[in-house]
Amino acid sequence: MLGDADIGWHIRSGENILATRAVPHVDVFSATMAGRTWFAWEWLYDALIAWIHRAAGLNGVVAFSAFCVALTFSFVFRWSLKNGGALATTVLLLLFSIMASSIHFLARPHVVGWLLTIIWFWILDQSQRSTLEGRTDPTPICLPVLMILWVNLHGSFVMGFVLLGIYFVADVVTAFRSRNDQLRTGALAHARMVAAVSVMTALTSLLNPYGYKLHVHVYQYLSSPFFMQHIEEFRRPDFHRAPTQFFVLLLAVTVIVILLARAQLRWSEWLVIAFSSFSGLWAARNLPVSSMLLTLTVAPLLSRCYRGQTFQQWQRLLLSQQRFTALEMRLRGHLWPIVLVVSSAAVCLNQGVILGRQVLNARFNPNRFPVQAVDFMVRHGYREPIFSLDSYGGYLIYRLYPAQKVFIDDRHDFYGEEYLREYLKVLHVESDWQAVLDENHVDLIVMPTKSKISDALRQSAAWRGIYSDNTAAVFERSAR
Repeated sequence: MLGDADIGWHIRSGENILATRAVPHVDVFSATMAGRTWFAWEWLYDALIAWIHRAAGLNGVVAFSAFCVALTFSFVFRWSLKNGGALATTVLLLLFSIMASSIHFLARPHVVGWLLTIIWFWILDQSQRSTLEGRTDPTPICLPVLMILWVNLHGSFVMGFVLLGIYFVADVVTAFRSRNDQLRTGALAHARMVAAVSVMTALTSLLNPYGYKLHVHVYQYLSSPFFMQHIEEFRRPDFHRAPTQFFVLLLAVTVIVILLARAQLRWSEWLVIAFSSFSGLWAARNLPVSSMLLTLTVAPLLSRCYRGQTFQQWQRLLLSQQRFTALEMRLRGHLWPIVLVVSSAAVCLNQGVILGRQVLNARFNPNRFPVQAVDFMVRHGYREPIFSLDSYGGYLIYRLYPAQKVFIDDRHDFYGEEYLREYLKVLHVESDWQAVLDENHVDLIVMPTKSKISDALRQSAAWRGIYSDNTAAVFERSAR
């Protein structure tokens, strides 16, 4: 879960927040952008993860992230069952969802966004079901309060408005197309409630350190063609990778369910399926949430299609009815998960040691990050700012801040398109790459040992290699 280094700057940012008791508005990590306006839109997560890191180190950071992931899938599983999903089909679809989501099993704030998205969806979906059945469900009134938390934890708060829009449109369409007076009345009532909640949620989303400017910033970031094309997680998913292939399997099951149960689908289910399918195929970043929403929607529908004798016979082939029921009852217990979470937390607080033996030792992979190169620079007392890969930046900040700063890290929205284009010139060794380094007064570079830019630096008289291992190489300027 430490396969992405941006958790490094999240930890250091959180430490600054805890030390100063203030939310950052300007950058402190960059050598070239120091003092520039920075939207630290995950400041609350940063403070939380820094507090966890202070108490339990990287073991605690990883354990907390794993807990968020596990809790999210636990909700997906249990709520799918509660809506009528059979255990066998729900487990199967849940496994597809877990495998599709594994592409982003990382210690990053997005795992908190997953959890909040699923809770938000569940509240809206259950309130709609209740209202259409003639019962009153005031639970959505809590959504504006939940938004105050979400907007300060992660940029995925935008998903809250997307889901509100989906359910509002579904209610309006149901009201105008239904011939059932009770259904029409319930749909209109729910639409009015969703509209009121949406207005209140929009207002409470302004309760962040940056006000409406945060919304403008997020919109500009997500609507930028440059960022969508050049940031890997915003690109189309790679169909040669296992996570995407499991998402395709989930889509195949979804198509089968639509063909079997199209007459039973509510408009909200149609829209959730359409949105999840499109967003999952649009960008790799969307695979986890898309697969979870599909599981929550499709598992109960698939079970509804086979409520008769055929489904019962198929279920008995998997497990005897007695074993099936007993297994389902055991899964309702909470004792063992609680014991596991508490014991894991205790081990993390003890620095990963049990009875004198190290059993947990979370650390950044030296085959992926410049761990030994940083050790070399620390031993030799280097203090110059470092030019490196954006994916190295978070790790360098984690290890070296405040003694050394970086020229770039993976806060792409902060650095902006113009600066990133200059960075890519160096990375791809374009004609004026050395001029970019000169203009930014770069004197120390850390790059992958086997890379185009490292080869160019070795051949340049202006640079000399001072360290190299199988992962990273360090270069310093020979003369200005």
